[in-house]
Formats: sequence, structure tokens, C-alpha cells
Amino acid sequence: MIHHSLLTKSKYMKKLLPIIILSALAMQSFAQKETYDLATYTPPKGWKKEISPGSLTSYTITNDKNKTWCQIFITLSVDSKGGIKEDFESEWQELIVKNYKITGAPEETEVTTENGWSIKAGMGQFKFNNENALAILTTASGYKKAVSIVGVTNSQEHLQDIQSFLGSVEMKVPDTTSNVTIQTNVNGPSIVGVWSIGLSGTARSDDYKNPYAVNNYGFIKKQYTFNADGTYSFYSKTFKMVVEQILLVKETGKYSINGNLITIIPEKSVIEAWSKKDGTDNWGKLLTSQTRKLEKITYQFTKHYFSGIDQWNLVLQHSSPTDRDGPFSTNAAFNNSWLYGPVSKNNPLIDLPK
Repeated sequence: MIHHSLLTKSKYMKKLLPIIILSALAMQSFAQKETYDLATYTPPKGWKKEISPGSLTSYTITNDKNKTWCQIFITLSVDSKGGIKEDFESEWQELIVKNYKITGAPEETEVTTENGWSIKAGMGQFKFNNENALAILTTASGYKKAVSIVGVTNSQEHLQDIQSFLGSVEMKVPDTTSNVTIQTNVNGPSIVGVWSIGLSGTARSDDYKNPYAVNNYGFIKKQYTFNADGTYSFYSKTFKMVVEQILLVKETGKYSINGNLITIIPEKSVIEAWSKKDGTDNWGKLLTSQTRKLEKITYQFTKHYFSGIDQWNLVLQHSSPTDRDGPFSTNAAFNNSWLYGPVSKNNPLIDLPK
């Protein structure tokens, strides 16, 4: 279980964060627990849950009347950099500095230990819409692994929510009896099937990681289908609450594999604008359609097994973001990458217009 107390300088948060008491009393609630990789926790009731395959799980709540928001992210475990100091510093740069542009040093806690895990937390302020917001990073390091939880909010009212969540967290001891935890490219290089990724946010790289934009703007869903005959299809659905239209990208073409490289060769690509049915993300009427630039890209790829969530991912890597795939996924294990997961209840197919 995780606890810490920190002092914020934000005008919204002038009080010392109370210490989260890790005792049986804190666990008297009979709320159902969930597990994501190495972290078991009580999910916040009534919050929107989003899963980015091979990357993170997030919980979000907004109050449109008060214009307040809060998000909590739990990341998949990554290989430790050597200890809690190195892991915290690495995760701070990767998860906080890159996403929220915080330049100052974080307010940090002392290291605590629990069940073989070393735990350290820190916080920093950032600006959104000229208002103060707070980012809190809690990193657990142990058993050659590191797991991080990020809480971001613009309101003091949600600090207790973040504290309560952290207080519910129990870190598992990884199974070290077998070193077969990661497998790649099983059964050769075949990637035949449907692979998709869903991201809360927008198509703009500077928006999709912003916590307030996540809730105001909607989501993006991207989906590849690789066929055994060397053809593929790609779809992307973009829904923004503040935009009147839904955007749909439809692309078809061929692909070729050479070792661990896959080349996507589009033959036809269009982008369509659709009206919203009853103001929702359901398709209304087709408004416009125009061709898109054909983007031939060679990616490095691998099929990666995440043992913590018992799931294979198709990992595509390229030197820079592409128009087709958008901003990179957030996963420290793979630089410059997109992690596409299999279709599941939490990662369904894109509902195409009929």
C-alpha cells in the first residue's frame, strides 16, 4: 500500500496533504478490487475508466459546473533503472515533465518501504488555461521493476480522491520463479488479425496528453486489420465534444514484412466528416469526404507479451510520429512507439457507419 504527504504551493491547495493511514481501518470498505499488472486497488466510484493497451489505465472525473477535473493513471511496470532514486527521476521526466512541461524540481517525500517495495512521491505545478493545476507522481520500485501512479487535478476538492486511491493500492510481489515473462514475435512474424488502440484526447499532439482536454475533447480510436493475403485496412475515429463533426479516416492498401520491419503501402485513403446523431458519438449523416496523402512508412515491429495483464500487443516503432498513427504511446519500455492491442471488451472494434 502507498502513502505520502506533500505541501502544494498552488492557490487551490494551501493545506498540507493529510497522511494516508495504512491500516486495517483504511480497508474496511467492501468495494471490489481491480488489478492492473502489479498494482491492486479500489477504483474510484463513478469515474470514467479508459485502458490504453500496453501502456496505462486511467480514471477520470469532471465537474462541468465548477470547471474542475481530476485524472489518475496507473502505468504498466517497467524494468527498474537500478533503485528508487533512479526510477523516480526517470518516471518524473517521462510521465510528468514531458506531458505537463513542469520545469522546476518536484516537492518530494522521503522514501518508504512496504513488502519489498521502495516508494517515493513528488508533485509539481503546471498551467492550463492560465490556471494552476497539480501533478502528483508516486513510484514504487522493487523486484527489478518500477510502477508509477500519476494524479493530476486543478482543484483541491479532488486531493482526497487521489489520496484515497493511493491508500487502496497494494503492490504485488512479481513471480520470480520463471524468467519467461516477456515473449516476442511468437510463431514467427505473423501479425494477421485486428489490432487497435484507443486514446482519450485529440488528434493534436499537444492536446492528447492534457488532462483537461481528455475530458472536454473526447477520444480517438485507431484500428489496423492485417490480412493473410498481404492487404490491410486502417480506420480512425475522432470524436470531440466541442466539435460538431465526427471524423473518420478509411485507408486500404498492402503491407510487406522483412525480418522485424513492416512496410505499410497505402493505395487509397480518405477522411470523412459525419454529423453527430443526437449530439453523441454515434454516426449521423455523411457531410464531406476528401482524399488524404498516401503515407508509405516502414516500421520496426514486434509482438510483445505483457504478463501483468496477460495480453499481447503489436508494437510499431518509427523515428517520428506519423499522420496515420498520431502521437506516440506512453510506455517507457518502447521508445517512439505505438502499442496496438487485440480486440476485447475494453478495446472494441470501431463502430463503422452502416
